[in-house]
Amino acid sequence: MVFSSLEFIYLFLPPVLLGFYVLRALRLESAIIWWLILASFAFYAWWSPTHLLLLFGSILFNFGIHKWLLRRHSKALFIGGVVVNLGLLAIFKYADFLIGNVNAVANLDMTELGLILPLAISFYTFQQISFLHDTWTARVKPCDFKRYVLFVTFFPQLIAGPIVMQRDTIPQFRLAIFTNRTILNLVLGSTLFFIGLFKKIVLADGVAPFANAAFGLADQGQMLPMTASWLGAVAYTFQIYFDFSGYCDMALGLARVFGIRLPINFNSPYKALSIVEFWHRWHISLSRFLRDYLYIPLGGNRSGLLGRQGNLMVTMLLGGLWHGAGWNFILWGALHGFYLIVNHGWTNSRVRATMRAAVPNVIYTTVCWGLTMLAVIIAWVFFRAETFQGSLVMLQSMAGLSNAVTADWLDIIPDARMAPVMLVAMLAIVICLPNGLELTVSYRPVLSAAKELIGTRMAWWNIRWSPTPAWGLAIALVGSLSLVQIYRLNDLTEFIYFNF
Repeated sequence: MVFSSLEFIYLFLPPVLLGFYVLRALRLESAIIWWLILASFAFYAWWSPTHLLLLFGSILFNFGIHKWLLRRHSKALFIGGVVVNLGLLAIFKYADFLIGNVNAVANLDMTELGLILPLAISFYTFQQISFLHDTWTARVKPCDFKRYVLFVTFFPQLIAGPIVMQRDTIPQFRLAIFTNRTILNLVLGSTLFFIGLFKKIVLADGVAPFANAAFGLADQGQMLPMTASWLGAVAYTFQIYFDFSGYCDMALGLARVFGIRLPINFNSPYKALSIVEFWHRWHISLSRFLRDYLYIPLGGNRSGLLGRQGNLMVTMLLGGLWHGAGWNFILWGALHGFYLIVNHGWTNSRVRATMRAAVPNVIYTTVCWGLTMLAVIIAWVFFRAETFQGSLVMLQSMAGLSNAVTADWLDIIPDARMAPVMLVAMLAIVICLPNGLELTVSYRPVLSAAKELIGTRMAWWNIRWSPTPAWGLAIALVGSLSLVQIYRLNDLTEFIYFNF
């Protein structure tokens, strides 16, 4: 079940909300928590009842390690808990990748396990590792079993994040939060949900056929005209943007109707003027996890210049591998690691300081933005292509090294004449309009510490949402257009990050 499905909107969400409001009217705090846990289990089991047992087993194991660490501060126990979590993730996500590569290198014929990747295993594994670490370092918030279960399984963020820390949500699982500002939470939550639904169904899924057509041919080894390859790459650049941005808005909105604020996870990364800033804005909760639990423990900035560069590269390589068991994901992570190293070197160079002083600000800013976007688009090619050969074909075609006739792009891209218009419109939306958090910033859509992260740079005008009839009509129109588009879709696509 996905947020953008009719089953979720019409069959799942209404009874869950009804039960929640009945229990909150009775002021039954424990019952509310157990009701949300039951709803979250049902949400997960819709995909696979069998893997629900794996999720529950993981919860029991980690909560047991947590309680044991509270009684006995054992480093071996903590390390053992982390190893078991990573081992489980490795078996389901990376075992076949490893077996396949060993077979290729050693000319062996070991049988792959053929395990189905459990939905959200990367997210709930990292989340529970952070919980064990906070327990080990005595930074964990007091919680009982039911609050821990809800912390792991809360359905708005279970499947694709954000990766929440225990300090983010466990303190909010209280009656005072559940019963606070009912109407505002419902209206604000619905607004964010329908904004996200529009981004996903109308924008991301609307541009997906352009990307699918181009990358599909590239993965088959067919060279593309330069125009078609760039249209495909740029289309995917906007598809993944609006897909992930839409999911994040919907997750924030769904959590908010229950009174819960989630941490910021997406903040207009295509407005970034550098790769460093891009990673401060893209998948923020993953960046925070990798920084706090990998980059800093490796030595962070304290290891000298070469050590820092090595730590950056290792962190980004593992960040790429987290997204999927494939060499293309590893190369995507390595490329971003290289970008970050270059970015840090440029930031500290005298040449940058000289150029910054000599070049007019508007020109310097535009060039920085253009180079950042170019780097991001090239990296997305590895992320999207199903095969390494496919990514090379795309890059060669984008570089103009294809023998394909340029005029043939009209036959390669579906609705090709509309593609450039749609992509330019999406660029205007990304650059000129405020995102969902900027739009609703006056009503604290995310945890308070994130408010300072929300900027309006490169926005041409300032728009703010408020719970008025006019805004209600506008959001109702956006939601209606999205629902009509859902009915028109022959096969509903999943969110891209559901695959990780």
